[in-house]
Amino acid sequence: MRVLSKSRFKLGLECPNKLYYTNKKQYPNTKNEDSFLQALAQGGFQVEELARMHYPNGILIEGNDWDYQLLCEQTQELLKQENIIIYEAAFLIDGLFIRTDIIVKKGNDIELIEVKSKSFTPDNDFLFVGKRGAMVAGWKPYLFDVAFQKYVMQLCFPDWKIKSFMMMADKSKKASINGLNQLFRITNKGDNRTGIIKKVQSIEETGDSVLGRKDITQIVKDIEANKFKYHTNLTFQESILLFQNIYEKDNYANWPTSYSSCKKCEFKCSRVEELEGYKSGFKECFSKQHKWSEKEFNEPNTFDIYDFRRGTKLFNEGIFFKKELTEDNIGLKENPEKLTTSHRQWLQIKKEVDSDNNIYADIEGLKKEIESWNFPLHFIDFETSTVALPFNKNLKPYEQTAFQFSHHIYYENGTIEHANEYINNIAGVFPNFDFIRVLQKALENDNGTIFRYSFHENTILNAIYVQLLNSNEKDKDDLINFIQSISHSKKDSAIEWKGERDMVDLWGIEKSYYYNPKTKGSNSIKAVLPASLNSSKYLKEKYSKPLNQIKVTSKNFSKQHIWLQIKNNTVTNPYEMLPSVFQDWSENEIENTLSDIEGIADGGAALTAYGKLQYTDMGQAEVDELTSALLKYCELDTLAMVMIYEHFKELID
Repeated sequence: MRVLSKSRFKLGLECPNKLYYTNKKQYPNTKNEDSFLQALAQGGFQVEELARMHYPNGILIEGNDWDYQLLCEQTQELLKQENIIIYEAAFLIDGLFIRTDIIVKKGNDIELIEVKSKSFTPDNDFLFVGKRGAMVAGWKPYLFDVAFQKYVMQLCFPDWKIKSFMMMADKSKKASINGLNQLFRITNKGDNRTGIIKKVQSIEETGDSVLGRKDITQIVKDIEANKFKYHTNLTFQESILLFQNIYEKDNYANWPTSYSSCKKCEFKCSRVEELEGYKSGFKECFSKQHKWSEKEFNEPNTFDIYDFRRGTKLFNEGIFFKKELTEDNIGLKENPEKLTTSHRQWLQIKKEVDSDNNIYADIEGLKKEIESWNFPLHFIDFETSTVALPFNKNLKPYEQTAFQFSHHIYYENGTIEHANEYINNIAGVFPNFDFIRVLQKALENDNGTIFRYSFHENTILNAIYVQLLNSNEKDKDDLINFIQSISHSKKDSAIEWKGERDMVDLWGIEKSYYYNPKTKGSNSIKAVLPASLNSSKYLKEKYSKPLNQIKVTSKNFSKQHIWLQIKNNTVTNPYEMLPSVFQDWSENEIENTLSDIEGIADGGAALTAYGKLQYTDMGQAEVDELTSALLKYCELDTLAMVMIYEHFKELID
């Protein structure tokens, strides 16, 4: 049975063409492999479980997920009761299918409650609809989702009076007990069918609730009345009928391509996948609608231009390829002292069109920056998380949690020491204050320049600064002074500061003075590192040797470890060489693990691993294996910064 579910309805809102490609093996879906999307789910189950406790004695409909008719029949039977609360109620009518998080039925008066692991503040009058009367873009998919649920419910029960609510983490509230986020855990023990263990039986045991709900009944009515539209040429009702029709008949919608939607289309596949017989939905759309042949697909297009805000306007004017762009239509500004966004864009465009793989480097600018730095040089990287339910009393939902750092030191004689690392792998422990204490000990022994990559580390230090202000830690004044010495205040901070050792942003240095065509416009360290390695004779020669031969120490790799593998004069990305998790385990041992993580090679996977460590009742051997993988990954992040510094030094020398 091909039914339009609420997830497919939301997919259709993104682009109706996706309804043709979804769930077909021949069309790879990159979102299915996106570590960040997996990470977003971590902790979401806790919000759902806590939300249900606000509506006790409800009946959960579970199992048989693909038997739409059975689920609907189970729901219909329960709804015969005058008053009832149902979790995961199912409604099926005319090829439309939904499941609701919570419904509360009192006769014909119905509360539809959508639970989201997002956050809000109650005093924000413009949370969903902005001051100018337009729906806030970030909330649009969620609000239309609820409207679709209400629409299907109303078709099933025309006499119902339905009020709609969204239940989320309330960032104005503080936890009143310690260990709130450990009250709901995932386990494979016992006979619990959902795999979730609740350590409390009533909402009162969780203390003051950190959840709240927003009444969105009127917004849903406005969507139904087409005051708000997702697509300007489709009413709400027309969109449902269109999506239902094309999905049920498995038709290609032929929905017009657009810059913003096609740029982030998940139905793309690599050249290797194409050779293996897989298909690209992106390619099929442009073949059908724009008559592109393989020639056009091989032409450098505008979709990958870094931060290209003029892309939509130019796309609508029929400008798709980099060779069609001019300095005027990308808004190139006069030559500045440092590279601006438009200059980086123009470098990316020109070098790709001209097949120019030479690095651009502002040697004088780089040299001036490098000469201002003090040895020894310190390179740090943080791994952090925001958890929906707080660790400790007096913390709010989604407060920053710093669970890991790595620290490399580069000495003036060229010796590189992996000097320090920290990780919290103990479930339920709020690590931030110990994290800062260990970081302080690592950095307080000299006055050397400290480096971060991007603004993340400074943001985290500002967050911990506020947490310390509100804490009772005996050494909080000392820790606050340390934070202020190595960071600068955010714009919204009540107190302004800029530390004597305010961290230098290596990302900012790269953006201002350097452009490598091999990065394809990306400034991510995951792109800049392999580009630098493949462009640097010095780095290739050095890191093709064992660590003990190049004056580099490591806390997680052997002295004989070699970081670079070169095949056909191309360096394999070191992140792809990180060992897989459980690589020495038997198939039977792996089968019994709970984490379901194969490797940690990006921030999303690290975030997912931390979530698993916090909320899953895994054995100590599995904890140790994930910990080891996290330490290796974070060590590479700071070593990557060292390598990029060495590359810049090579350029000016």
